[in-house]
Parts: sequence; C-alpha cells; structure tokens
Amino acid sequence: MRLQLEKQLLFLSLLCILSKVCAQLCRRPCYCPWVPPRCPRGSPLVLDGCGCCKICARRLGEPCDFLHICDQSQGLVCDYSSAPAGTGGTCNFEDDEEGCEVNGRLYRDGEVFQPSCKIQCRCSDGGFNCIPLCQEDVRLPTPDCPYPRRVEIPGKCCPEWICEAQDQQLLRDARAAAGAPLLRYPCQEWSTEWSPCSATCGLGLATRVSNQNHHCRLETQRRLCSLRACPAPPAAFPARGRGGRL
Repeated sequence: MRLQLEKQLLFLSLLCILSKVCAQLCRRPCYCPWVPPRCPRGSPLVLDGCGCCKICARRLGEPCDFLHICDQSQGLVCDYSSAPAGTGGTCNFEDDEEGCEVNGRLYRDGEVFQPSCKIQCRCSDGGFNCIPLCQEDVRLPTPDCPYPRRVEIPGKCCPEWICEAQDQQLLRDARAAAGAPLLRYPCQEWSTEWSPCSATCGLGLATRVSNQNHHCRLETQRRLCSLRACPAPPAAFPARGRGGRL
C-alpha cells in the first residue's frame, strides 16, 4: 500500500511537469506521415500523447515518454519511478498485484484464460491456478483391447486411447496345427511362480496357477521335482545265535 501511494505522488508531480512541457511538444497543426507506421505483432496503432499522429503503442519493458505512450489495452503505463529526472520511463503494469502475466500477456485478477487447449487457468492475486482439460484416465487391457495405447490424434487437442493390434498369426497357426480350438481374442499369458517342492528329498510335486493352455483358462498345473536324493537306509545287522561267539 505504501509503495502504491508513493507511485501515485510521484505520478502527480510528474504530471505537473509534463503539463508544462506539453505546450512545447504538441504543436498545431499536426504534421503526420501520409502512411501510418507498420507495427510489430501485438503492438496496436494509437494516437501519440498529443492526440495528433498515429504511432505504435509501446509494449512491456519498452521505453516510453509523453509522446510515445504505452499500450493501455494491456494495462501498461509509462513508469518513471526508476528513471532519472528529466528522462523517459519504461512501460510497466499499472499494478502488478492486480493481475498476472503469462507468455507476455497481462490478465486481470479473476480472469479465466487458456494458455493452451489442454489447460484452463484463472488469474488470482498476482498468480494463476490451472486445471487440466484432458482426462487423465487409465485404460487396462481387456479381451477386446489387449494392447491399449494413448496417442496424439492430428486435429485433436487431447490424446486418445487406441487398441493396438499385434500380429498373432504365428500363434494361431501353431494352435491350429496342434488341433487346438482358435480363440476369438489373443491370449495374454499369465502364471504364478512354481511353489516349493513338496518333498525335501526324492520325488515331489510343485504347483502353480497359469492360463497357458488351449482354452486360455486359469488352472492349477503340477510338475515333478527333486531337490536331492534321499539317503540310503542303514544296513541291517545279522541276528546273533544262541551260544554263538563273536
């Protein structure tokens, strides 16, 4: 607040000085070029400080003075606060706290804007908050779409999910040669790890759950396993006869 008050006082003092200079700078009648100047992009044609000839409005950060005025449509004013006395100023925002700047453009407090087609922002207290306009959903594989992929579509802003078909001809030919029925959709193989062997020595069984079969259905599968050979049983000692001697 104090800074804003100091700017206003400085502006009033400069206004008094400029009013005296105005009579010297603004001459009548006006003598303006027959063809108006060609302005760079984003700089409109406006009347100079004397209201006489059309000039290109000065943009943010460009030098300005009484004749060369700033682009008021963007909320710019000629800021003399950091300029030495008797020199020109610099185009700056009238009040930085009441707006926000994005990509060189000023937005008013509370104004809603879209820097791109994918996000929407709102200017608030000198900053801005944005929300996405494209859905961030996740698509899991399904039997009719086993390989979903998100891609950019030409002419559309938001990416879309597509079902990418992979070549399953070799798998189909192998199943047909084995006499297995063909599935209506590609089988996405899945299985658990094999369980520990059921026996610590000798032959045992290990199990797992898998869909690696002709019908692509979950089933419990078993296989033989052997960790190590079991030790041989101890040899039997011969019976000792009566009256016998060692």
